[in-house]
Amino acid sequence: MKSLLNYQVTDRLPVRVWAPDHVQVRQYAEASGDFNPIHLDDNYARQAGLGGVIVHGMLTMAQMAAMLTDWIGKEGELSKFNVRFEQIVRPGDTIKCSGFIRARSESTLVCDLEANNQKEQRVLSGLAHISIQL
Repeated sequence: MKSLLNYQVTDRLPVRVWAPDHVQVRQYAEASGDFNPIHLDDNYARQAGLGGVIVHGMLTMAQMAAMLTDWIGKEGELSKFNVRFEQIVRPGDTIKCSGFIRARSESTLVCDLEANNQKEQRVLSGLAHISIQL
């Protein structure tokens, strides 16, 4: 696997593909304590105008963070992580987390991030700073 020290501006990050399902959404609700019925009750979510249950935004963010931490391993640490939620994610979607190096210094990689669904709609965008352990 390529060392973080060898990444340059415009290099792509590894891709993580994630397919949330109702079981994972329920497990996330239990772990986070977020039992908002828009995530768990299809009828409630429809009545709220959402067209059915939606995945917790923070669960989508966690998948992006997992992509980053799997990639950096023990060579670095995630020192800054910001995201913007752009579209609803639903159980059954296929989400592709990806990114590229926007800038670098000797000890920091700045990464642009995005997650897209199977319709190629961007559901999340963001920025991460990776501190490289020298």
